[in-house]
Amino acid sequence: MTDILTFTDRGIYCPAGGFYIDPWRPVDRALITHAHSDHARPGMGAYLATTGTAPVMRHRLGDIRLDTIRFGEPRQIGGARVSFHPAGHVPGSAQIRVEVAGQVWVASGDYKTVPDGLSEPFEPIRCHAFITECTFGLPVFKWTPQDVLARQINDWWAANAAAGRTSILGAYALGKAQRVLAAVDPAIGPILTHGAIENTNEVLRAQGITLPDTIRVTRDTVPKDQPGALVLATPSALGTTWAQRFGPASTAFASGWMALRGVRRRRAADRGFIVSDHADWDGLNDAIRATGATRVFTTHGYTNSFQRWLTDQGYDAHVVSTDYQGETLDLVAEDAA
Repeated sequence: MTDILTFTDRGIYCPAGGFYIDPWRPVDRALITHAHSDHARPGMGAYLATTGTAPVMRHRLGDIRLDTIRFGEPRQIGGARVSFHPAGHVPGSAQIRVEVAGQVWVASGDYKTVPDGLSEPFEPIRCHAFITECTFGLPVFKWTPQDVLARQINDWWAANAAAGRTSILGAYALGKAQRVLAAVDPAIGPILTHGAIENTNEVLRAQGITLPDTIRVTRDTVPKDQPGALVLATPSALGTTWAQRFGPASTAFASGWMALRGVRRRRAADRGFIVSDHADWDGLNDAIRATGATRVFTTHGYTNSFQRWLTDQGYDAHVVSTDYQGETLDLVAEDAA
């Protein structure tokens, strides 16, 4: 099997089409799976992304040369036939299908297989080779069902409100925050948002995505005027003077890493909610089986462990080194996943 996608120090490259997928160094032509900062970086000569990803990319990257493509729309780029297909990660996120001389490779970007009510649901794509993330590629990672998650967050928030405490929940500005918003019951109390989250909310609302009403936190915000509030904060804001202004509060963190013992304690959170916009162990395996691929390349996450597992299952599996971060607990990289 000829390698129609290759792995370089700039990113995943298609020689037949002369383009890169989610490159991490400047290139002439970049095809982008989604708008998180480890996949959509500044400095490219030209970008191609889905119509749903483009507005957030423009918000984050500014005045860039950006062309758009609809899900499922075929496009010939040089000797490669390309199409974008839903990845279920965040609104607009895509897997990228590349076909050359009858061979089909798919680069997954980041993905999850369980619908969240906001993102276009993951679509399995039949292919010969599949490049998959494996951020949570261990059996210990299994996500809380959406209905159970909603009940857990609402019960925590309501109990805090009844006790006179503010509920501060850390979530990524793109994806996780909106997923929490879609799950909560606004009747419990007001919902306040960190500026980075509210900026993203505004972009998504302009695309027609329905979210409950929220109040942007500014320097003029008076916490006592918002009793029983739920405050959605970026992870880096937790424990800072920004969060401390809300007085008596309970702090929680929404992340797939909450499945690991001790992580919540290390993050100094009162509560952890096990949720991620990446596939869990079952999701990864289900997605790979659905592709029918015989060759699998693992990127960012538990790459070595997951590659060994896939090899044991009969796949021709390989580890690929990339600059993607997946869902990280690093406060500096809070928008990467």
